[in-house]
Amino acid sequence: MSAWTSPAAIEVESRLFRALAVLRVVVLVNAIGLTIYRAANFDPPVAALVCALVMIGWTAFVLWAYAAPSRRTAVLVGADLAIALGLLLVTPLVKGPGFHASVPGFWVSGALLACAIHYRWIGGLLAGVALAAVDLGLRQEIDQSIYGNAFLLVIGGPVVGYMCESVQRMALERDEAQRAAARAEERARLARAVHDGVLQVLALVQRRGGELGGDAAELGRLAGEQERELRSLIRGEQPGRGSSRGPAHGMADLAADLAALETGSVTVSGPAATVEMPAHPAEEIVAATRAALDNVRRHVGEDARAWVLLQAFPDRVEISVRDEGPGIPDGRIAEAERDGRLGIAGSIRGRIEDLGGKAELITGATGTEWELTVPRTGVDG
Repeated sequence: MSAWTSPAAIEVESRLFRALAVLRVVVLVNAIGLTIYRAANFDPPVAALVCALVMIGWTAFVLWAYAAPSRRTAVLVGADLAIALGLLLVTPLVKGPGFHASVPGFWVSGALLACAIHYRWIGGLLAGVALAAVDLGLRQEIDQSIYGNAFLLVIGGPVVGYMCESVQRMALERDEAQRAAARAEERARLARAVHDGVLQVLALVQRRGGELGGDAAELGRLAGEQERELRSLIRGEQPGRGSSRGPAHGMADLAADLAALETGSVTVSGPAATVEMPAHPAEEIVAATRAALDNVRRHVGEDARAWVLLQAFPDRVEISVRDEGPGIPDGRIAEAERDGRLGIAGSIRGRIEDLGGKAELITGATGTEWELTVPRTGVDG
């Protein structure tokens, strides 16, 4: 189904044809009145009656025909234009070669606008050129008024056709936006349900399985893999992630940026929704988190398990980076700073404190955990 045959485009076209029906009645009354007033100019006079009946009969027919989208075919639109051209062509025969006003007059605008509505600016241009060429070709003398009428036909058709096309495109974009909003709302609802239920259960199974060991450890590993896959699926379906609508200019999605750090040994957990922050603080937070993960790989092992948890609050974000290594011995950090190795002091604490936040280190025999807290307000690039 093409864009022009979609329900939204057809509805716009139907509304325009209903408006055109009113215009056709108005120009018909005008044309019949002028035909009666100028009946003496017809030779024979009965020709005026025949032309009036043709316009009345055809107007009544097209009002019915254009009312149904299924009847708006090329044959109908072509016949509509042909009748208008035919009434122009018989004008010299029934009024003489020196006529001043054509038989249909402004009545031909109905066929012109029908072509413009149905075939947009191309149809309006072709119909306008055809009507103007026939009208001018029949004239013995072309004055300013006649030229002006022909010029209006030529530019009026494509202008109206372009406007019709624009309205149809707007209707299509509106419907697509409404569908996208409905899909996003449903995905967000499902993501919240999954995040609050399934993901937490999988994370619990993974943690408890690792603690119990044996077959339970394998079960925990499988639960961890399923959790990562499910989180990736949710992130890919969130509005602004994997779609054309992202964070505002100068902003970043911290949840998506942290999710990019996830690997086979690193699990990243966060809100189901987008977490927007200014781009610079978000980059610094991600860099600090990456530095903490680098420490895990360097001091615990390349395949060491690590967990990153993002929590978003109205006034702050909290990021936890945890591993299950042997912990950091007392005095090791101070010794590293004296030796000029500033990984913790600069890459982690320095970045977070520069943002007005705080970085706390909790370490022991059961592992090491960094807790990074950064305010969401009063922080910019």
